[in-house]
Amino acid sequence: MENRIKKYKSLKIKLTPQRLAILNYLEGNKMHPSVEQIFKYVSRRFPSMSYATVYNVLNTLVKHNVVKEISIDPDKKRFDPYMSTHHHLVCIKCRKIIDLDMDFSIGVPEDKLAGFTMMGNHIEFYGVCAQCRGKDKD
Repeated sequence: MENRIKKYKSLKIKLTPQRLAILNYLEGNKMHPSVEQIFKYVSRRFPSMSYATVYNVLNTLVKHNVVKEISIDPDKKRFDPYMSTHHHLVCIKCRKIIDLDMDFSIGVPEDKLAGFTMMGNHIEFYGVCAQCRGKDKD
């Protein structure tokens, strides 16, 4: 906890109790939570917490590269605190997102780059998770 606080202070992120609660919820969270899920969790401890506060904190964290906003779910923004390069498996039924720690050697041919300098990539694989497949058999 102490190392995390030092890290956030070094980024000049003001550490309010609400921000710390959001950061604690996100720390190691592999569920790729939405604003609604984060709000639901944090508002238990801080009943006066608003959606606007959660949005503002998340925008600050994205700006400081503490979390990534991922746009896999068209219905809601999701957030990923796992900042290492990785890809995702996405269930098209329940929208579950699973981290995929693999390196894929793909590139864009020079003549297709249109002047871009390649900085990275992110690959999403879509399918149906085991739980949803099991529900289909019922």
